[in-house]
Amino acid sequence: MAKKFNIAVIPGDGIGPEITSAAIEVLEAVTSRKGIELFTKELKAGGDAIDNYGIPLPQETIYAAKDSDAVLLGAVGGPKWDNIDPSLRPERALLGLRSGLGLYANLRPVKVFDELKSASPLKNPGQIDFVIVRELTGGIYFGKNGVYQSGDRLPDGTVKGKVAYDTESYSEGEINRILKIAFDLAMKRRKKLTLVDKANVLVSSRMWRTLASQMCFDYPEVEFNCLYIDNAVMQLINRPSSFDVIVTSNLFGDILSDEAGQIAGSIGMLPSASIGTPGTPGLYEPVHGSAPDIAGQNKANPLGTILSCAMMMRGLNEEEIASEIENAVKKTLESGLRTSDITFVGEGKNTTPVGTKEITKAVIDNL
Repeated sequence: MAKKFNIAVIPGDGIGPEITSAAIEVLEAVTSRKGIELFTKELKAGGDAIDNYGIPLPQETIYAAKDSDAVLLGAVGGPKWDNIDPSLRPERALLGLRSGLGLYANLRPVKVFDELKSASPLKNPGQIDFVIVRELTGGIYFGKNGVYQSGDRLPDGTVKGKVAYDTESYSEGEINRILKIAFDLAMKRRKKLTLVDKANVLVSSRMWRTLASQMCFDYPEVEFNCLYIDNAVMQLINRPSSFDVIVTSNLFGDILSDEAGQIAGSIGMLPSASIGTPGTPGLYEPVHGSAPDIAGQNKANPLGTILSCAMMMRGLNEEEIASEIENAVKKTLESGLRTSDITFVGEGKNTTPVGTKEITKAVIDNL
């Protein structure tokens, strides 16, 4: 009996529909050759859902996503929805999906293809190949927050007035489960793990460091170290090739992931996976945003989304398909085809500028 996979597809906003369509084309091409049946169902979330339903994440989307084997997401958001109530902004769909599907770990591999090394802003980037493991459902983004009026005064006599607060809170259970994913991943890679925190200031960070230091005894082969977030952002620039697996909190992971995208030369090349309890569907998406300024113009780079599909197949235990997709992307880059975001000054004359459709076709031809 042929294998079957049900994939929930959330195109989202901006270039989302273009890049998810391209990725599904590639996925269908490779799975059909393997005799695998692929069933896709398109769902609404983000600004698209706001326009149609008045909310960023309809319950139907959550139910259908839970009923799938995996979820492919394009991108959400855009200036069109910047001025609506914060509780209804498109980005709330991401938090809702992560929470609703129980996705507490975000894996963001950062690998610079040899063909794109010159695109990195670093002079000598070396062999950059590391993974950021970011906690997704705890921390300051989900902690208590609010605004209140205070008549108290600051030391210089200034009245405080309105006070806004956001609370960073983590439990042992939340920290231990993400640490285990990071340690297990390090064991499958180069056996190096770095915890990024702010333990010299934050109580929550000190708990991260304590629990990680305890867990490292269960993984004696893993070289474990800690870096403060301010030092980590510098070291990622100074010595990016020395990192293997980085594990960190929701807020710090958000910051480091975008920095890593710049190091890689183009954020359009980076995939990601959000996973949770084994047996629940993972969510796979490119790291970049919705780029509404180039939507519908055949300019978007679909490779980050296509590589997200490779991560999806690996998550579904289809290692061979994942590798074929990754190799096809590499061959496409070797052939000199470039979307505008990975076209850079000084690369040489052996490259050809192409659009979304053309580079997608090339990947399929290289499978």
